[in-house]
Amino acid sequence: MADHAVEHDYHLLPPSPWPFLAGLACTVWGVGMVAFFAGLYPRNAADPNGLMEFLFSRGMDMFGAEKVSNGGWIFLALGCIFATIVMIGWWRDVAKEGNTGDHTPVVQIGLRYGMIMFIMQEVMFFVGWFWMFFEFVLFRKERANWNPDVLEGASAYADSYGLNAAGNQFSTIGAWNLPLLNTLVLLLSGTTVTWAHHALIKNDRKSASTGLVLTFLLGFIFIFLQGLEYKEAFHERLANGFWLDSNIYGSTFFLATGFHGLHVLIGAIFLFSIWLRLIKGSMTPKQHFGFEAAAWYWHFVDVVWLFLFTFVYVVFAMG
Repeated sequence: MADHAVEHDYHLLPPSPWPFLAGLACTVWGVGMVAFFAGLYPRNAADPNGLMEFLFSRGMDMFGAEKVSNGGWIFLALGCIFATIVMIGWWRDVAKEGNTGDHTPVVQIGLRYGMIMFIMQEVMFFVGWFWMFFEFVLFRKERANWNPDVLEGASAYADSYGLNAAGNQFSTIGAWNLPLLNTLVLLLSGTTVTWAHHALIKNDRKSASTGLVLTFLLGFIFIFLQGLEYKEAFHERLANGFWLDSNIYGSTFFLATGFHGLHVLIGAIFLFSIWLRLIKGSMTPKQHFGFEAAAWYWHFVDVVWLFLFTFVYVVFAMG
């Protein structure tokens, strides 16, 4: 039976190490995220516990006023490197399968379903941020009236959203400066990636290549501008109390926009890899799912930013 002809349209994969390695990479990355942002081991200035405190205390403390030296970032960096290696290896194998004709129409349908499910879980990820944002905007005063036995420190919720440590309304980042410019950059990138896709469908590979280059360059410009925005906010944090650990809005703002920036970076790298494949002669007008997946992901990043810009920047600034 080993030499029996294949009588189905599915591509049966040989044993692969990538799912297992991806799970390990996510574990290391997750531990690194928690160690860096929240800490897994308490810091004790009076009686420091050497290696444990250095590796697992809150990595964000290294950016604070005391500039505490620690290694909370090490596992985060290792997780990022590990995950990057796994993604390169796994996606390289998938691309090879497509080039050798293993991606039959049935297999392509499965790949599309997989990409749709991936984008949907990303949508729910950002829904969590928006849910938290609106929850504390609309119901923080109601929470302040809860029984403190049920909700510890309930009274603090009244001012935890929109006031700084001095009790004054803090000033957020203006929506009509760098954020507006970033919005225009992302909207423009959405048009260039669509142009590139339609060019490939018409077998105009030169225009497709140009559109992809413009798209991922605009993505890197977005990240650069967001870096300038964060740099400005970091220098102003002591004056207006607006920072990651200042209050609920600061936490929501920087984590939501920061994770979106991470998605833009991933999308730009995704598009860059598709461009490399395109200039090497890969992909045809009829079979280019990798291109489509990158374009879907990029449009998802665009839409999420429009919601962030509208509600996190504009609506809150309007009070």
